[in-house]
Amino acid sequence: MSGGAGPARRIPLVDLERQHRRLAAALRRAVVEVVESRQYVLGPKGAELEAKMAEATRSRHAIALASGTDALYLSLLALGIGKGDEVLTTPFTFFATASSISRTGARPVFVDIDRRTFDLDPALLERAITRRTRAVLPVHLFGLPCDMDPIVRVARRHKLAVIEDAAQAVDAAYKGRPVGSLGDVACYSFYPTKNLGAAGDGGMVTTSDDALADRIRLLRDHGSRKKYHHELIGLNSRLDEIQAAVLLAKWPYLRRWNDERIRAAGAYAKALRGTSLTLPFVPKGSRSVYHLYSVLCPDRDGLAAHLASRGIGTGVYYPLCLHLQACYRDLGYRAGDLPVAEEVSRRILALPMYPGLSDAEVRRVASAVREYEAGRKGARR
Repeated sequence: MSGGAGPARRIPLVDLERQHRRLAAALRRAVVEVVESRQYVLGPKGAELEAKMAEATRSRHAIALASGTDALYLSLLALGIGKGDEVLTTPFTFFATASSISRTGARPVFVDIDRRTFDLDPALLERAITRRTRAVLPVHLFGLPCDMDPIVRVARRHKLAVIEDAAQAVDAAYKGRPVGSLGDVACYSFYPTKNLGAAGDGGMVTTSDDALADRIRLLRDHGSRKKYHHELIGLNSRLDEIQAAVLLAKWPYLRRWNDERIRAAGAYAKALRGTSLTLPFVPKGSRSVYHLYSVLCPDRDGLAAHLASRGIGTGVYYPLCLHLQACYRDLGYRAGDLPVAEEVSRRILALPMYPGLSDAEVRRVASAVREYEAGRKGARR
């Protein structure tokens, strides 16, 4: 036998194995129950999940859908947004936020972000509004709620709809109110790596607008209320029962898992104090659920390579702002138009974050960061 402790265990960016290991038996039972029920679409599991989401977000309605992208797209369609309209949103988010606007025929208008939160900057909204503007689509990025009160005030003053992109922010809160209850409609994703993740794609819309909820329900099922009778041209966006069952098995653990993320973020704040990294900022009164723990770095690529050499996973969310994507060249944006988002995209790096991340693992990440910074200082001498 060889001596020594052996190589340190790798710390991935996201570790779903720990979560699933805790729930393996419950997940198997949930899937088997659906298979044996022979009710696979729009059944009791989906209805139960909708009821839980409506209660958790203090909304009258929750509508389960096939993906978070469909949640955005159908919400826009249900609001009547289409060709010739404009929707204000952030350039620093996942592509689906903007592509959902484009799919309706409307034009995304990008508004720069706040330097501390990385969320849409409310102070810049008013100047971006034109006679074509129909809605504002803020994103609760990385699990941190946007500053919604000023966003909603501007929207109401100009008679604009407010669509919350809460794909990364299930169970987050703003001034004591749950995300998902702050605008006219909110959109969630249950992609497997989300804080509440399915075993595939899934999404949800929450709203307290009865007419809007009715229209989204119609749109998710080919515009049909009665079989083979179609009031609208909709699409097939129904969350299947197996995904709903998986989500229900995980539901009782959601708050605990998010609390574990918050605890890990606190451990990072302590362990990384005094380094050159800019750590996540959470305004007073907000509950961030840390879907990602993203920091700003003076040398992002160098640090990421060093951490990889030490068995530590990282990720970049997002390396190229949406207004600079090739598919949006026709919108006329140029580099430098949205300077804060562009700077953040060059410097941002996500460190490991997931339920069950231990203090020892956080300290190991921090030690590797300090090791890299010491090496940089030595090289400059």
